[in-house]
Amino acid sequence: MRDEQIRGYGAAVLWALAVAAVYYGSAKLGLLQQLVGGQVTPLWPPTGVALAALLVFGPWIWPGIALGAFLVNVSIGPSLPAVLAIVAGNTLAPLLAYALLRRVGFREKLDRLRDVLALVFLGALAGMLVSATVGSSVLVLSGALEPSGFWPTWSVWWTGDAMGVLVVTPFLLVLRHARWPRDVPVHRWAEAAALLLCTVFAALLATGTSSSRLLFLVFPFLIWAAFRFQLAGAAPCALLVSTLAIHAAALEVGPFAGQDLFANMVTLQAFNGSTALTALLVASVITERNETHEEIKRVCARLEDIVDQIEPRLDPREWPPKSDGNN
Repeated sequence: MRDEQIRGYGAAVLWALAVAAVYYGSAKLGLLQQLVGGQVTPLWPPTGVALAALLVFGPWIWPGIALGAFLVNVSIGPSLPAVLAIVAGNTLAPLLAYALLRRVGFREKLDRLRDVLALVFLGALAGMLVSATVGSSVLVLSGALEPSGFWPTWSVWWTGDAMGVLVVTPFLLVLRHARWPRDVPVHRWAEAAALLLCTVFAALLATGTSSSRLLFLVFPFLIWAAFRFQLAGAAPCALLVSTLAIHAAALEVGPFAGQDLFANMVTLQAFNGSTALTALLVASVITERNETHEEIKRVCARLEDIVDQIEPRLDPREWPPKSDGNN
């Protein structure tokens, strides 16, 4: 029994270290597109990683999240006390989001509309208030940020963390349940490849042209992905489109050229939020509809079996039944 416990603890430590490594790696990728103070980005992938880890492993994985947050912030934070405060906020935020989601019966498959709405309002918008408030306050109190910059930084921090949940968490949950499809017709593979190429082309065209009106070119392809492939297609496409849009905003090209930081942030986050919500909501509605249709088919089949069992086994030629002569 003791050996089994040791192996269990060893596996838990390895999983926590793996989460910390993924958290750290995704943070470094996110910081490549920083827009405020070298620390705040419009898409913070680690929040999505942290919430996905909590949903998959449970709350015991929080040391891995805290370790990853510490390793990221210790190299960019103003001081050790400030770093520890930011780490606390970055750990508590996904824990709060996890607790809120579990309280409402959230399902990881995101196959119901209520699950998507819970992820948006409880996991992203409500849960990430903690990390944005703590982090922005620490930067001001430590002198790394002017007091006048609190609200701009807070808004970017909050929306960046929220976008990490909306874009990265569904993608990771899809990867967790992904299985290599078998007996898939060739035309389905061709459709998936065509969807990917068209989405990339539309996103590059939309983010490479100065007119912001062309940003709406990507939405038909997000709907296509959601209708035909549900969350397995919608989540990767939303992540791809958001990443290309953030890259364009960081370079200040396309619709993000010649504007100040606030205008670019409004345009970018409105676009990213719309793409994520469109992809997730349509995918959940289609999945829920398909499951309802399959459940109706199963109920009809059961009813047919029941009717077959109770139906009188009479020869139609003997209907109505013959009288026994006593009436």
